[in-house]
Amino acid sequence: MKTTCISLTLLIFFLITCQRDSETAPEIVMNWLPIDSLNANLPEGLQVYAGRNDSLPLRAWYVTVDEPHPDIHTQIVVSDDVRDNRETITDFARDLQALVVVNAGYFTMRKTPAGHAGLLVVDGALLEPATRSVLRDSVRFETARAAFGFDEDGAAITGWLTTRNDSIFRWDAPPPHRPGHPAAPLDYSKAEYLKLRDAVGTGPMLIANGRIHITADAEVFFGTSIPETHPRTAAGITKSGSLILMVVDGRQDESRGVRLEELAVLLKNVGAVEAVNLDGGGSSAMVVDHVLLNRPAGKLIQRQVMSAIAVFHKPSF
Repeated sequence: MKTTCISLTLLIFFLITCQRDSETAPEIVMNWLPIDSLNANLPEGLQVYAGRNDSLPLRAWYVTVDEPHPDIHTQIVVSDDVRDNRETITDFARDLQALVVVNAGYFTMRKTPAGHAGLLVVDGALLEPATRSVLRDSVRFETARAAFGFDEDGAAITGWLTTRNDSIFRWDAPPPHRPGHPAAPLDYSKAEYLKLRDAVGTGPMLIANGRIHITADAEVFFGTSIPETHPRTAAGITKSGSLILMVVDGRQDESRGVRLEELAVLLKNVGAVEAVNLDGGGSSAMVVDHVLLNRPAGKLIQRQVMSAIAVFHKPSF
């Protein structure tokens, strides 16, 4: 009888664990509608949508970016404020004359000037290496965290990335870490060497190969608040290679925010087959055609951030 109980317990644990990767994640109805007042002024290749669910409650926005498109260019940008390496998303949009901007990577908020927390590549230059390892309860974990970026041909990519000797590597999966149990050291002979134009390390991964696949534990985000309910920003890629940039409001009566599993459902529902979680909380902000769409952390004051994803319209004549 004891053996049977243990087996049943393990089966239940297995089923719960697999639910994070399943195709039967709970549906979230957002009633997405195009924002006609903004779309009327946007060029071909860009469309913005708003959605809401009053019962949860949730409010969210996403932009579709046709990639590749001869007149649309998307890139990772970094603050040029020499005082603290930080600026608001509205500042990015105004100074760069970008049509769409969302916040991107994690950064050190209590450090002046700010430092980027994780991989940062801009115009082919490695500005910050990937986070190589983290310490949890005196245990060291070697990490390969999710990242979003563009290769040298401008195609959007996601993956679990690391750096070594200024080189960038992509893995098919992160190390199978569990709380208190680090995986074996990374074997770089099994990694793919990449040359990237732009990249930002964030995490965790939300969708991989068309399936919801949240690797928060494997990327060693356990012991942090990241898996909890928060305002969120995310980047996704569709089957055709187009981009989806999404922001979900939180910490307010009209929108509670989402957990990682819920964010993955929202992205998959609008067509993402690859997606990564970006910096969230008070950093989450989206500006379209110089209009701030959301209320960051339920307020009208934007947090200054270090990096962003910016979309530009550059007509080819």
